Amino acid sequence: MMNPKKIFVLYTGGTIGMSSGSDGLRPDTALVGKALQPFADGLVFDWHVCSPLIDSSAVTLEDWRNWLTLLAEKIPQYDGVLVLHGTDTMAYTANMLALAIQGLDKPVVLTGSQWPYDAEGSDAPRNLATAVAAFDLALPQVVIAFDGKLFPAVGSSKVSTEVAAGFDNPHFGALAEWDGSAWHHIKAQRAQEVQPFAVRCPSAEAEVVCCTLIPGCTVRHIADGLKHTSARGLILQSYGHGNAPADAGFIEAVGSFVRKGGLVLNISQAAQGCAAAVYAQGSALRQAGVVNAGKCNLETATALLTLSVSYQQTAQDLGTALKALDLL
Repeated sequence: MMNPKKIFVLYTGGTIGMSSGSDGLRPDTALVGKALQPFADGLVFDWHVCSPLIDSSAVTLEDWRNWLTLLAEKIPQYDGVLVLHGTDTMAYTANMLALAIQGLDKPVVLTGSQWPYDAEGSDAPRNLATAVAAFDLALPQVVIAFDGKLFPAVGSSKVSTEVAAGFDNPHFGALAEWDGSAWHHIKAQRAQEVQPFAVRCPSAEAEVVCCTLIPGCTVRHIADGLKHTSARGLILQSYGHGNAPADAGFIEAVGSFVRKGGLVLNISQAAQGCAAAVYAQGSALRQAGVVNAGKCNLETATALLTLSVSYQQTAQDLGTALKALDLL
């Protein structure tokens, strides 16, 4: 008889385990005793329950640092990791884990739910079943299990608060689909460069901000903010293929930020957008030292830039990382 797989469970909080209170849903530990009982045949689950449990909208850099430090210890001891997480920032955390953990040779699966486990018609049991089934595929990467689908962390976003299909990956799609008894439409995996296992934690001082362009006076406010910010990283959500107004004050402020050692990642506002050197309208930004991030979405950009600032990387380093992630 084969030895059962050992799975480390990191329970951070989120809707999946919430119970009703006088002021609305709040995190609860009751989930621990029942959520994974249906899957105990052939799997051994060891739980770590964060104290306190948090609503994922409250996730901080310090949380990421703590979780990564814990996973650096636990990953070598287990056959896989299950992270139970609130949906609001689950894609951000998934991307941080995917980029911070190097040389991963086993699955790290994140899941949560749109409705609490005990709610009538909850999606939690199906999401948990999908997540647990993912360990059979033994994919050596960080993935999100949701609504019967498995998504690669990089490129994934929360796309709905209204329906069970809460996540999607516009550029890379699903890795596989689970029908409750078997996996279907499994994508072939690209060969990965073999690396030694290592975990990079973001610095507690890695300040990264995001600015979204909208028609009007936004460029003036961004320019004013860049003159006074202590942040060392800027995510610029621009239009279409990475286009922005060629406003002289705005371009100069961005260029000055870069010359002082700041990093700027230019991403498209479009869900399936690609920031690239297509239109002349975006050339002023490129000349100012902005890095076009290709297919990079906001969640991936946040993790990538936070780690880049933490480790004092250059714009060239960013470009290399984007290519390695198949984003350019």
